[in-house]
Amino acid sequence: MYAAFRRRLAALPCLCLALTASGADIRLQRTVLATNLHEPIALDVAADGRVFFAERHGAVKVWQPDSGETTTIGTLNVFTGPEDGLLGLALHPGFATNGWVFLYHATPGVLENRASRFTFTHGALDPASQKILLRVPTLIPKPNHSGGGLGFDAKGNLYVSTGDYTFADKSDGFAPLDRRPGHELNDSERTAANTADFRGKILRIHPEAEGTYTIPAGNLFPPGTPKALPEIYVMGCRNPFRFTVDPRTGWLWWGDVGPDALGPDPPRGPAGFDEFNVAKAAGNFGWPYFTADNRPFTLYDFATKTSGAAFDPQHPVNDSPNNTGLRDLPPAQPAFLWYPPGPSSRWPEVGSGARSAMAGPVYHFDSALKSERKLPAEYDGAAFLFEWERGWIKAAWLDDTGHLRTLKPVMSDTNFKRPICLKLGPDGALYLLEWGTNWADNKDAALVRIEASP
Repeated sequence: MYAAFRRRLAALPCLCLALTASGADIRLQRTVLATNLHEPIALDVAADGRVFFAERHGAVKVWQPDSGETTTIGTLNVFTGPEDGLLGLALHPGFATNGWVFLYHATPGVLENRASRFTFTHGALDPASQKILLRVPTLIPKPNHSGGGLGFDAKGNLYVSTGDYTFADKSDGFAPLDRRPGHELNDSERTAANTADFRGKILRIHPEAEGTYTIPAGNLFPPGTPKALPEIYVMGCRNPFRFTVDPRTGWLWWGDVGPDALGPDPPRGPAGFDEFNVAKAAGNFGWPYFTADNRPFTLYDFATKTSGAAFDPQHPVNDSPNNTGLRDLPPAQPAFLWYPPGPSSRWPEVGSGARSAMAGPVYHFDSALKSERKLPAEYDGAAFLFEWERGWIKAAWLDDTGHLRTLKPVMSDTNFKRPICLKLGPDGALYLLEWGTNWADNKDAALVRIEASP
């Protein structure tokens, strides 16, 4: 969640600029829809244009496009430790008829985060309608790397992102691979690299009407695989907080918040990188053994402070005593974009400083859509990537091989105030929650719309 973004290192109603692409000027504007929000964190947009959003301390609200009013439709009692709270929200594809709202939330007095379904009826969330689908173990005493994103694909499958719930404070900014007894919470092999653990993953399930779920075909491990959870779609993640599923291609896009090392150290491994990833199919994306374009960490002995061999991305092996899953893991997949704390020589446009990579929607221009707000055709096929710490949004296009082809700024003269959730509306505009300038207690948190400007 937002606190995993910690690194060492006045909203105006409308801000416009011209962006040149394909020889044409693209004019966009940022329109503020709602203010006076308290740690807004996740949103989704209904087919009728209503914006449903969650605040971390448990409130669920809706912004009405006809009146411009914001109302509270329910409040969950949630634990709000360092990185927990109400973290994710998604509307079911059939929301217009079934009213199902899915929430990812912490639970007071219980060491777990839950993916739950509620029913929105008569203008409110019905608390008695709660159906708990998934229970993800969390940590004592300070939960961290909680993840918490929710989203659906075109087939009605629900994706749930979870962090690795591993303390990184004793790893010098490198991979936490401490296998010593008593240091289990400093070993991400017990979670992200563990095929029998929900954590450090992006899970994929199909919710059923009675409040249970089934396993879609094509997940990483078929049902019945020993020592492997069939819910896992992607493993090897550190903190995949925000993601999207392209409804046209089915590709899963996400940002993964990386470790803090300011530079490489051959006995330990590479510098810290944040990543943007795309999965065309289920896979292992390497953490805690690899980062960026599969740059390997070494098997470091925290007791003797000596280094062993570097891990092999084609044959990653989890020999940790804290592993309860498979020993031999699927090959690691590289990121398509990665960047360090300092300036990136490969992609200087991402800037430098603190890092928190997040992925927003993929845009497909619809010439038949009658909307003055819809983004122009120049953005067709773009995935919108954004940065919580650096305050930017960029449009990215990949080539046929999955490599980054083009990266362009969105409203480059605007510093978005810690953007934390970005979705497309039925009008073809982007809807964005801005956390606000400070770490907490912001007066400038807002729900905004990014749209075409006349």
